[in-house]
Amino acid sequence: MVKLKKVVSIALSVIMSTVVLTGCTSSSDNKASDDGKGSVYYLNFKPESESQWKKIAEDYEKETGVNVKIVTAASGTYEQTLKSEVEKKDAPTLFQINGPVGYESWKEYCADLKDTELYSHLLNQDMAIKDGDGVYGIPYVEEGYGIIYNQAIMDKYFALDAAKAKSIDEINNFDKLKEVAEDMQSKKDELGIDGVFASTSLTPGEDWRWQTHLANLPIYYEYKDKDVKNLDEIDFTYSDNFKNIFDLYINNSTCEPTLLGSKTVSDSMAEFALGKAAMVQNGNWG
Repeated sequence: MVKLKKVVSIALSVIMSTVVLTGCTSSSDNKASDDGKGSVYYLNFKPESESQWKKIAEDYEKETGVNVKIVTAASGTYEQTLKSEVEKKDAPTLFQINGPVGYESWKEYCADLKDTELYSHLLNQDMAIKDGDGVYGIPYVEEGYGIIYNQAIMDKYFALDAAKAKSIDEINNFDKLKEVAEDMQSKKDELGIDGVFASTSLTPGEDWRWQTHLANLPIYYEYKDKDVKNLDEIDFTYSDNFKNIFDLYINNSTCEPTLLGSKTVSDSMAEFALGKAAMVQNGNWG
């Protein structure tokens, strides 16, 4: 069973004003310094990485003399915060776009980065966000996601005489995953779990694991297999694949499907961490 699917999740872009590229703007917090070194305002996407960004900013300022301001949007509010900030006189110098879809929303603000030193450091430049001959987003982190499993619980299942698989290596396709999951669900009391899969978080704002992560896979293979060039060519060819795995999660869960509308990602991860579930879909940050 594939545990993690590597994807580019975030790209870094530079705001471009309607007249010139803005390496800095002109407020008291984000203005060119008297010595002409300028300054940087970075709008951070992930609250959990704020301390690291502030340390980078501190070190960079010590080395270059360039003032760096780090502002972190609250969890789940980045797009809203960015929309507000770009309207201000002192808009962010650096901001983040969530891949090609994010670029479509923000391309009027993105500078061409193809001649930058940062772009030259990419080992795989195909991962950058490109439009024509231009490069408008540079990925700075690669994250993996997929189905994470509890090895101890799986080993307990594999040891059963009537187990549908004897090792994780045998679970290498959907049919085998379904067979194992449904069998484990029927034996959940024997395994000491509430369900095979941690709850599917469907509370508003908590459904990103399904709207983006899970949905990315059938869309990716449609792009690949049908040589899709434009979004309007997508017809969700592999919708059945999406539905099948989603149904598997819901029907072999720690809770009833009717309760999923109140579940959060934190609920799901807590269930997994406490050994109440054998599997959970999330990323390697989880």
